[in-house]
Amino acid sequence: MQAILALEDGRIFSGIGHGAKGECYGEVVFNTSITGYQEIFTDPSYMGQIVVLTNPQIGNYGTNPDDNEATHPYIEGLVVREFSPISSNWRSQQVTDEYLEKFKIPVIADIDTRALVRHLRTNGVMRGVISSIETDPEKLIAKARSIPKMDGTDLAKVVTTKQRYQWETGTRSHEPTEIVGVKDLPPSKHVVAYDFGIKQNILRMLVDQGCRVTVVPAMTSAEDVMALNPDGVFLSNGPGDPEPCTYAAENIRRLMGKTPIFGICLGHQLVGLALGGKTYKLKFGHHGGNHPVKQLETGKIEITAHNHNYAVDPDSLKESEVLKTHIDLNDNTLEGLRHRTLPLFTVQYHPEASPGPHDSHYLFKDFMGLMEEWKGK
Repeated sequence: MQAILALEDGRIFSGIGHGAKGECYGEVVFNTSITGYQEIFTDPSYMGQIVVLTNPQIGNYGTNPDDNEATHPYIEGLVVREFSPISSNWRSQQVTDEYLEKFKIPVIADIDTRALVRHLRTNGVMRGVISSIETDPEKLIAKARSIPKMDGTDLAKVVTTKQRYQWETGTRSHEPTEIVGVKDLPPSKHVVAYDFGIKQNILRMLVDQGCRVTVVPAMTSAEDVMALNPDGVFLSNGPGDPEPCTYAAENIRRLMGKTPIFGICLGHQLVGLALGGKTYKLKFGHHGGNHPVKQLETGKIEITAHNHNYAVDPDSLKESEVLKTHIDLNDNTLEGLRHRTLPLFTVQYHPEASPGPHDSHYLFKDFMGLMEEWKGK
């Protein structure tokens, strides 16, 4: 079937439709990862977004339940150069076309994704529509312009779990990594994880470190978290603008100094706000598994996975309180911070990256060390 991608600035791309027949709406962003498309589909941080994948062939290794980061896909739509109608992998249980059709995700393929990505890099993230039912480009452009902007929208409340639950499953991989070595041991630490849009591999990594994990909704009060007697609190990734999540920043502020805290992605941004800082929207965001990040203390470079449209303004943080630990080498975005006196550190990127890279797995070990140090005081 024929399909059209229309952007709010009037740019049109025509191609072939796959997945679900129909229309979808959202911010159009691009992701530069080479593998891991199913993990991208199911990352709650992509809620409200149409994702363009720069790798030219997508779908060739199919899908399977083990690679999900959530119970269902969160992307609004998918844009690719070539969409494979078959899968060739021993782990595949369902071809990607059927998988996305099952969850009503429209796909447009056979377009010049290189030209589209260059357009977004030059002009920034913009609203768009994928349609396989409307053939009039002008009507689709008008629809794209009518999509509500996501700035100022609290999406964490939408994607978060509705009730508290326990997570006990570790990673599915048997390959040796820096953090393996405590598997099969009884849990030694109780971590309460705020779900702002948490990915399941984060939970697996915490379990691998020897943690008993309790996942709580985004709106859970600091008092209710402390009543669970945690050894540490984890602040997850999640979609959208951090500034509307005032309840989260306030709860983090009340938790600081009472228990060790480790935050990533949206959790990092919320900590920035809790510390009195400001956030801002990036021109086209960071999305991919190949972003170079520099550790400022050691000079070491990590290759990291990213998925965020917002960032913390480093100049808005008090240097007397906050140590900046990581920066992005592509654009000098603040990628990590640590409080100078309180047991608190965060990174903007995703250290649990699945299927990779694995350069940042050490951060989970650092969190364990911080909890041990705090317990010993």
